[in-house]
Amino acid sequence: MVKREMTRQFLEDAFCGESKAHMKYLIFAEEAERKGLKNLARMWKAIAYAEFTHARNHFKALGYIGSTDENLQSSYDGEHFEIEEMYPVYNNSAEFQTEPEAVRTTHFALEAEKIHEKMYKDAQEKTKDGNDIEDSKFYICNVCGYTTEDEVPEKCPVCGASKEMFKEF
Repeated sequence: MVKREMTRQFLEDAFCGESKAHMKYLIFAEEAERKGLKNLARMWKAIAYAEFTHARNHFKALGYIGSTDENLQSSYDGEHFEIEEMYPVYNNSAEFQTEPEAVRTTHFALEAEKIHEKMYKDAQEKTKDGNDIEDSKFYICNVCGYTTEDEVPEKCPVCGASKEMFKEF
């Protein structure tokens, strides 16, 4: 694990930059696929994977991977912060500044994060003895991120999207 403060900050910044590039390139790939540009999409996906590799390496060097319980707690803590502090403030700011798209996206994220927080807490309870969670299918609304397990609703309870907009995992 990296211990020197300046090197650590550089790796933190690099992790954030590589993570952002990874996501940005996947979003660009999705847009290219939507336009029928399958080869360009494949290139973006490949480079996105390289960026993921860089981010993963930095993450490991920073010492962020722990036991399963520690990883679940870290995941829970991140979701809890987003629910209690981050998204309420972002949403209020967007409302105050009359930014309807930002209001919509922060609301969508906040509602999904509430579900994720509960899923992580439940998983932590179920895995405390080293066992895996149950074999389930997870479904994510491609419009708002609403997350459900085993069943897809006819309409998303957050954004109203049809069940065809859910992706299975």
